[in-house]
Amino acid sequence: MDGREERLTRAVYQIGAERGRRRVAPPNPFSDGMIISVDKPLGWTSFDLVNLFRRLACTELNLKRLKVGHAGTLDPLATGVVVLCTGRFTKRIEELQDHDKCYEATIRLGATTPSFDLEHSIDAFFPYNHLTEEEIRTALHSYEGEIDQVPPAYSAAKIGGERAYMIARRGDEVELPAKRVRFDRIELLSYEAPLARVRVTGGKGIFIRALARDLGEQLGCGAHLTRLRRTRVGDRSVEECIRPEDFESFIRQTLDVYASVHQTDLRAWRDRIEAEERNR
Repeated sequence: MDGREERLTRAVYQIGAERGRRRVAPPNPFSDGMIISVDKPLGWTSFDLVNLFRRLACTELNLKRLKVGHAGTLDPLATGVVVLCTGRFTKRIEELQDHDKCYEATIRLGATTPSFDLEHSIDAFFPYNHLTEEEIRTALHSYEGEIDQVPPAYSAAKIGGERAYMIARRGDEVELPAKRVRFDRIELLSYEAPLARVRVTGGKGIFIRALARDLGEQLGCGAHLTRLRRTRVGDRSVEECIRPEDFESFIRQTLDVYASVHQTDLRAWRDRIEAEERNR
């Protein structure tokens, strides 16, 4: 992109800035629709990513609004792939949610927490030293295929329109029905008591915290997650993801590339807006 094209890009995207943000977007890739793979950091919610990307894109484009959504929640204490959809591609969210997912997790045997992860402190300890690596591997394989899994009480599953974790945090009892889910493969990568490292591949709606809970119950020792990372959604791997700190530069670079091949559309849009301004 040469200097004249870059000046046109900045000028078009900032037209009318002194009059406030526009309701109608100039030609741009985010309104047209994009699918963006993000490596979610620890402590962030999936909606934190959505809100940050929307805010930065709207600021760069000088817009009042832009459709942005995500194709699958990832717990705040988990990291890894979250797929964002923008503009017209938000219609593809349901399709993307159906893609297979892969996780790497660390499960601590011999202790439980109310949320079956590190959101809460350990509430009970159980003996685990009698367990062998082969017993753990066999138990894990028993969950492969289609099973009925009860979501954790501290989850985003809804009861009467309210998130289960909101009910649980009030101290009220949470009863969730089992859901049919599919685990394609569950591998025991290593076991150094009391920590089991596993790789899990499965379909839509699986809860790795619930897998840890059920594994602990089956082995009679209790268990909870200490680490969870989503490494793949469909064919989108974590190695290909951008991070939140890259959003601003990613947005600008994407707009510049788009503008370099859509100069005619951008000029036409600029001319129309400037004509409307003159006729006011």
